[in-house]
Amino acid sequence: MAGVHPIEPAAVEVSAPRRVWYTSYGSNMCLDRLACYIEGGRLFGTGTVYPGCRDRRPPGRSVPVELAGALYFATRSPVWGGGRAFYDPDAVGRVYARAHLVSASQFADIAAQEMYREPGKDLELSEVLASGVARLGPGRYETLVCAGQIDGWPVLTFTAPWGADAVAPVAPALAYLRVLMSGLLETGAWDAGTVAAYVASTRGVGPRWPEQAIRDLIT
Repeated sequence: MAGVHPIEPAAVEVSAPRRVWYTSYGSNMCLDRLACYIEGGRLFGTGTVYPGCRDRRPPGRSVPVELAGALYFATRSPVWGGGRAFYDPDAVGRVYARAHLVSASQFADIAAQEMYREPGKDLELSEVLASGVARLGPGRYETLVCAGQIDGWPVLTFTAPWGADAVAPVAPALAYLRVLMSGLLETGAWDAGTVAAYVASTRGVGPRWPEQAIRDLIT
């Protein structure tokens, strides 16, 4: 099994980095899914066509990481038909994730497409790099979080402005869970049993998806 890559807690010294570690904790952990956002196109089984990034190069690297906080599912995705994955950095726990080394413009364009907006506008990152959190707007994926750095590049993700306890849980759809778990298993850092137990423990998954049902999905 591959090991989880450590995240250095040190602050990033530059305010406008050329590259960042876009850290996904949801379906974009799966490289085929992420490619729809970068190259443009549609993931098999879904109806949404994504325009893609200005920079269509694949990630330079993708490494498994763990974030302090909790994963939860809430709101309702028109793409998948169930709850979306969100990250609460203030909650107690650990989040299994995958960090993709991409250009700063790719990170901005992925974030725009997650909000169903046209890509093409860079993000101001100085605030999140200085304080660890920056709220760009009220949208569900408009709060930026910096977890530290890997090899001098910032580890960045985006999530909702609310915490896990401030919103009603909504169970994710079957297809969404399959893609999310595929991304975790692709990393080689966690085996099937560990992934099933982790996903089953997250807020919003049960009682619709008990651990045995999730194990059955994996097998």
